Amino acid sequence: MARTKIKLTSYDELLGVQKDGTIEVALEELFEFKNHPFRVVDDEKMQELAESIKQNGILSPALVRKRAEGGYELISGHRRKRACEIAGISKLPVIVKDLTDDEATIIMVDSNIQREEILPSEKAFAFKMKMEAMAHRGSKRDKMSADVIGADNGVSGRQVKRYIRLTMLIPELLQLVDEKQVPFVVGVEISYLDEEFQKIIYKNLMEGKKVGKNEINSLRKKDELSIDDIEGLLFPEKAKKKLSNVTLNQKVLSKYFSPEYGTEQIEEIIFSLLDQWNEEQRKKEASD
Repeated sequence: MARTKIKLTSYDELLGVQKDGTIEVALEELFEFKNHPFRVVDDEKMQELAESIKQNGILSPALVRKRAEGGYELISGHRRKRACEIAGISKLPVIVKDLTDDEATIIMVDSNIQREEILPSEKAFAFKMKMEAMAHRGSKRDKMSADVIGADNGVSGRQVKRYIRLTMLIPELLQLVDEKQVPFVVGVEISYLDEEFQKIIYKNLMEGKKVGKNEINSLRKKDELSIDDIEGLLFPEKAKKKLSNVTLNQKVLSKYFSPEYGTEQIEEIIFSLLDQWNEEQRKKEASD
């Protein structure tokens, strides 16, 4: 029996890109993709890429589309452009494609998401952008876009949604997640809190307090919460003041928690944090 020769489809062929369509474009005519979620860092790997380009040239052209205001928008190739700048090369070979915003977004994410050492924040915003683009297209396959994105990236649809939750963090807390000072799962739980409350948590983290997933998860037990309880937890200098009978009703709580956060979640978070604070106070007093 004669063997059938299998031809593997390249990434360029999947995108409809033909090598003979490559043109060279001056770097100053190339503009970053709007809200590009992936960072371009001048690190050791960038220096290695620049040196490789000096020695071997650009092995794979960038992908771009024309801008209405002139020039070209980079879809893939942001790092190659920067490496060319470092290497002193003034032009970048590109392939020009006619793409809609949603098509360009999906290709931009897919062409970058497989890079090594992607930060949680990069993945979070990339997944969000791709999901929104898929929702705009509205195809049957896109109805389960989180599952589709997850399958393409080796994670579950639920995990994709967890990553997207990180985009609800204030920038300071998101940076702590990137730096692994706040665990991913804790960052996801904090993301359900209102921005003002996130700022209070950040302040306390900067003062050395530790907040774990269990603590955040457990603030879910009462409809009304004492403002002194919250202040005692978040502001240790007020801890020894006499507690009053002032309580927080739902209207007050809405200042700190978004509508997505249920009563039980609020109770668990507050009381777990209070337990943690109480334990820290006991240890502090024991060491005095």
